[in-house]
Amino acid sequence: MIDPKELKYTKDDEWVRFEGDEAYVGITDYAQSELGDLVFVNLPEVDDEVVAGEPFGDVESVKAVADVFSPVSGVVLEINEDLLDDAALINNDPYGAWFIKVGSISACEDFMTADEYDEYRG
Repeated sequence: MIDPKELKYTKDDEWVRFEGDEAYVGITDYAQSELGDLVFVNLPEVDDEVVAGEPFGDVESVKAVADVFSPVSGVVLEINEDLLDDAALINNDPYGAWFIKVGSISACEDFMTADEYDEYRG
């Protein structure tokens, strides 16, 4: 899959979409395909702090449980509650199924462009 050009990517297979001074975070198509059918998502609470490079939640598949890392430091403004009811939304549309919306961003990881990420994951 060609990864959307407007997003930024991490080596931990998360994507981030900045909208003004806020950021939406999710996992890449590569990550969801490696995990297989997702059955459960554990997300933080609104107003929780997240730290760049640290886990903020996890996803559970029929194969494994994997941490999801925050690419930014800040405060959780919103969670995607639809994922709590249907984790398979991530398998169906990994770039539409965001996990958290973060504000008060104070730090960011080093990001890759879509082309750099595609080359990284080859």
